[in-house]
Amino acid sequence: MNFLLILAVAILPSVILLYYIYKTDPFPEPAKQLAKAFCYGIAIVLPAIVVEGIIQRILFGGEAELTSFLNAAANAFLVAALPEEGLKLLALWLLLRKNPYFDEHIDGIVYAVFVSLGFATIENICYLFDDPDSWMGVGITRALLAVPGHYAFGVLMGFFYSLYYFVHRSRRNRLLIFLAPFLAHGIYDTIAMSGALSDEAGVLAFIVLVLFCIRMHKYCNKRIGSHLHRDNKYFGS
Repeated sequence: MNFLLILAVAILPSVILLYYIYKTDPFPEPAKQLAKAFCYGIAIVLPAIVVEGIIQRILFGGEAELTSFLNAAANAFLVAALPEEGLKLLALWLLLRKNPYFDEHIDGIVYAVFVSLGFATIENICYLFDDPDSWMGVGITRALLAVPGHYAFGVLMGFFYSLYYFVHRSRRNRLLIFLAPFLAHGIYDTIAMSGALSDEAGVLAFIVLVLFCIRMHKYCNKRIGSHLHRDNKYFGS
């Protein structure tokens, strides 16, 4: 097993997406703050594992078996999406509550993506090293779907965080800071987990998942564009 090659394959998708969102910001955040955001994402991995284990024991009495679509949905929304997005939001709030550099609409998205991809990077490393016999296939699949998925969840969280903070402090916007990434994450995982129910379900789930990801990323790109437009309006190009 080539340790360095597997590590590179696990990390590279996050690096590409981090560079992309960094270059999207016309006035980039300080490297120290972005590194802090990424480390916050890493730091919540262990608490997420613990909380997920507790929820799984409460709901399923231990290791859950995927026996139906409803079972997959319960795992996706309650065991995975709920604690992961909840902890990401906690990390983002801790990062931004006294951050003097959080002064543009796009900043919320940038910081949320760095938190989310910090989490996704460690998750990706764990997945690839957990399956040494087929790590390349797992790595390619996750590079195209799972890691960009976490990127999109971060965009959604950051968009509504900035929308609430800078534009309109409504109850709706405050709720969507968590609800938007939670629903997107839950739907993503429900589709992915449903693929394990049968060979036929696996093929269908893959097709639906690809279409869902395309739609989700189109939506996220529009949200990024809308915040860039707001910043250009207030601060100039």
